[in-house]
Amino acid sequence: MPTTVSAGVAPRAPKPLFLNFGFQVLAAMVIGLVLGYIARQMGPDATGGANWLVQTLSTVGSSFVSLLRTLVPVLVFTAIVASIANLRELNNAARLVWQTLLWFAITALIAVAIGIALGLLIQPGLNTAVAETAARAPSSTGSWLDFLKGLIPSNFIGLQASTRVSDSGATTSLNFNVLQILIVSIVIGIAALRVGPAADPFLAFNRSFLKIIHKVLWWVIRLTPIGTIGLLGNAVAVYGWDALAQLGWYAAAIYIGLLIVLFVVYPALLQVHGLNPIRYFQSAWPAIQLAFVSRSSIGTLPVTERVTEKNLGVPREYAAFAVPLGATTKMDGCAAIYPAISAIFVAQFFGIALGIEHYLLIVFVSVIGSAATAGLTGATVMLTLTLSTLGLPLEGVGLLLAIDPILDMGRTAVNVAGQALVPTIVAKRQGILNQAIYDNGKAIEDLDVDAVPAE
Repeated sequence: MPTTVSAGVAPRAPKPLFLNFGFQVLAAMVIGLVLGYIARQMGPDATGGANWLVQTLSTVGSSFVSLLRTLVPVLVFTAIVASIANLRELNNAARLVWQTLLWFAITALIAVAIGIALGLLIQPGLNTAVAETAARAPSSTGSWLDFLKGLIPSNFIGLQASTRVSDSGATTSLNFNVLQILIVSIVIGIAALRVGPAADPFLAFNRSFLKIIHKVLWWVIRLTPIGTIGLLGNAVAVYGWDALAQLGWYAAAIYIGLLIVLFVVYPALLQVHGLNPIRYFQSAWPAIQLAFVSRSSIGTLPVTERVTEKNLGVPREYAAFAVPLGATTKMDGCAAIYPAISAIFVAQFFGIALGIEHYLLIVFVSVIGSAATAGLTGATVMLTLTLSTLGLPLEGVGLLLAIDPILDMGRTAVNVAGQALVPTIVAKRQGILNQAIYDNGKAIEDLDVDAVPAE
């Protein structure tokens, strides 16, 4: 049908292909693979350390992640507080909250069941070439006690210090506990609602601050192509294809599970609810693509929230609640498929038989403990939480770390896809989805900070 243009508003001319954000990211992935291969072929430098190209790629990639990590605490706090405040504009807020949590659990249950089935079918722990000497305990672990203790904030901003001792000495680093920030944010948001009109200035300031953080994060997101070159190039240079080949069946099982969830389960759920799956992927693809290269659900949060509202037709008041909550707790890739297959791999590798009660525990941990993955790098904590619950040797984590960055890209993409999917399904079930926007919405082709303002 012909396209109508409002009077006085000239249509935007299409940008050249090289200015398209998606094209830039794809080109960066190719460049990263090539530079990573070259860096690996160059070998170590004269002192036996990493050569200049590896160091450059590592610095570029880690700097990009550091920029994302810097914005995480304030982004989570302001987004959660604003999302809770937005709930008062909805008539059926309580029902929407419970429906959101229910569908978080339902999709996680489906994903972990697929992970268990693939682990038993492919048997990656028996079909591996990795040596047992690679087994080692991880530097950080997770347990139910740690998880429960982590729910109690140690300070207002969730700041924690950790000390690592090595041959060269002890180093202390500061990190933010995203789970604690989440708890503080929820408490502050609920308290602000209970206070009433007296909290309106605070909530108005929080909304303004959130817009500023979104704008800054858009600027960081525009650096994604450069960060992609560093992250992907460094992964290839450091790990190469040898580690991937040794764990080929394990990696295949993970990615097969991710693809089944992303392109079979999610479309089936959309179809059941009368929603066109193709439209969903067209609209959500900018967020899924960014999640793949950035490996950060929280870093992708503004994009996920925007496509959920503007492209998928979820009301702003509800999307502003469900998407930030999902970015910290909804992890079908990291908290369902990954720990299920990994736990079965470790059990098979060490010759430990698992009974039905162990598989039920895997399901329980995946559905209930997914909040343990909150943050940028929570997958290892979730894995160690699962292994410790099952009584499996934590040294098995060391077998899998070699290719974790490669797996993390796919895991995060599925995480973000689910974080946009659940609000869409719940909005449809509750009759608040704007079907016209969903059916006719056009995906954001270019994440330009002027064309896509941070609202």
